[in-house]
Amino acid sequence: MPKTSSMGRGIMAVLAVGSRNAEGLAGGTVADIAADLGKDRSQVSRSLRVAEQEGFLERAERRSYNLNWSLFTDAQLLTEQRLQTDGITALEGLAGETNEGCFLGVLSGDSTVTVGERIPASSNMVGSWLGRPYPAYCSDAGQALLWEASDAEVRTVFASSAFVRHGPNTPVNVEDFLTRLHEARGRGYSIVDEEAEPGLYSLAVPVRDFKREVVAALQVVGPKTRLAARRELCASALVSWGKWLESTMGQGLPQALA
Repeated sequence: MPKTSSMGRGIMAVLAVGSRNAEGLAGGTVADIAADLGKDRSQVSRSLRVAEQEGFLERAERRSYNLNWSLFTDAQLLTEQRLQTDGITALEGLAGETNEGCFLGVLSGDSTVTVGERIPASSNMVGSWLGRPYPAYCSDAGQALLWEASDAEVRTVFASSAFVRHGPNTPVNVEDFLTRLHEARGRGYSIVDEEAEPGLYSLAVPVRDFKREVVAALQVVGPKTRLAARRELCASALVSWGKWLESTMGQGLPQALA
């Protein structure tokens, strides 16, 4: 069997402490963590000390180790800032390549909310979508924002949602939505074809943070008469800018978190 690296052992120790915290336990001593991992106490002790020195763990009373939550909070704040600043860069680049309206959306309950937008002067879109919620089951960003969710989690999100028809192709229920979500995952991006409103066509990809969790959706939106014919070109630009935005989300973070 291949040997575990010192970095790997350190990560395992941090995860073991995190598992104890998640179970409501007040961290763990060297003996506790060694027992959880089935490892030698001296080896685990070294791993825990290094993790403490690097700031991932903190020492509590009775020599118990706990996660240093401030580190993770700082990392979360940094990724949120990058979503705002680098998100604008991604929107500008995507709008420049596609010459279509481009948006950045987040999930709020069973709705999506636009937090960033760039609309070219040539676009016929009127008004701003910033801050406006829209039902996730038929919004331009809904499928992308639920990209990593299990079927059970998606059903929970829409448990109280009435699938009101907003366009000729609006999903009729959560199972219909799931079918489209599965197809989108296989394709690599979602297509919302007259689901949000008649004549509207959009593409979207998920954007993940340093924890590899979906925190936003990057979208290209336009009239079906124009955008559908340019789908492959726009999808290529969308996927490229989505990957670029994801790559910036871990910059400036400790290496073990990035």
